[in-house]
Amino acid sequence: MPKKGNRKRLKFRAGDVCSESVTVADYADADPAIVKSGRVKKAVANAVKKEVKLLCGLEASQGAVEEVLSSAASVQPDTLDSSDDLDPEEDEENEAKVARKKKNKRRKESESSDGEEYPVDIWLLLSSYIRPEDVCRFALICRNAWTVTCTAAFWTRLYRRHYKMDVDLPFRLQSDLPDMMHCLRARVIRSLFHLYEPFSLRVSKIPAMPESTPTTLLNSKCLLFWVKRVSGTRPEPLWEFNFKFVKQQVHRKNGCAKSLCMPRQYEDVHKNPDSDCYVLQVTTLNFIFIPVVMGMTLTLFTINVSTDMRHHRVRLVFQDSPLQRGKKRADQGGTQVVLDPVHSVKQMDWWHPLYPYVPST
Repeated sequence: MPKKGNRKRLKFRAGDVCSESVTVADYADADPAIVKSGRVKKAVANAVKKEVKLLCGLEASQGAVEEVLSSAASVQPDTLDSSDDLDPEEDEENEAKVARKKKNKRRKESESSDGEEYPVDIWLLLSSYIRPEDVCRFALICRNAWTVTCTAAFWTRLYRRHYKMDVDLPFRLQSDLPDMMHCLRARVIRSLFHLYEPFSLRVSKIPAMPESTPTTLLNSKCLLFWVKRVSGTRPEPLWEFNFKFVKQQVHRKNGCAKSLCMPRQYEDVHKNPDSDCYVLQVTTLNFIFIPVVMGMTLTLFTINVSTDMRHHRVRLVFQDSPLQRGKKRADQGGTQVVLDPVHSVKQMDWWHPLYPYVPST
């Protein structure tokens, strides 16, 4: 039996084909490796058709021959061409080319169809039925939908739709104040964590002690630090150590991704000085003296079990400069803050109801 690499394809030419060249081997014993498509070759079919016409006459064989050839063409109509002499590798290349052409054609058709663009008024009307947790999804539909979420009318309607008279709101979040344009979006979002039940439940379910150490504060700059004495059910007071951090912007050398520009008339609505700020509140059982860390960068934050095995221990390490991406933290140097024993640890975003009030926002 010949080796697989030495197999040769049978080639037929229209002028050389005769009745002797059409054998049973072309049909029953045809090698699948030689005839990959498993069909009758066009040259062989023409030779059979010619011989049948000579033996039986044109009138007698016209219907039967045409029926056989039409049935063969219906099985694989796009393969009855001169590609019979191609090798299997060439067949695969042609199939890949055809697939790429179809894919490019579909891509061009999808790009050519721009779709229907609806005016901003329709999106503003639809925004009246959007839930607070679906605002981001609504803004990602199209540019006009995003523009609607930038308007003062959108945030004013969202506030009035969920406003409740029986809810005790801070003075800065009262019903008459959101009519002001300055920081309107930030005030409405903060109000929703008092008024909207799904948001308030989300805050109430936050545990007093996180299950794992948060990592969002790493490489953040400490802006403020203050200590507050809290009187509770215990005979001895608790002490709250508050650290206000801000995320430091990372500048990319290769540029940043393109973003939509905020319309100028709505810049005051979206203004929020605390948008990238967090407050880390650590409540201890005793007062602990710590060094000044304002203006320094947090490079290490861990929550471990205290030495008495009944409380927790918080360790903070501050450096003068932030760590560069890809480099390991240096254990030596910097300012270390150890709080032990710890009663609770809370990380509050700018929208948290317990976030400290800043008059400018």
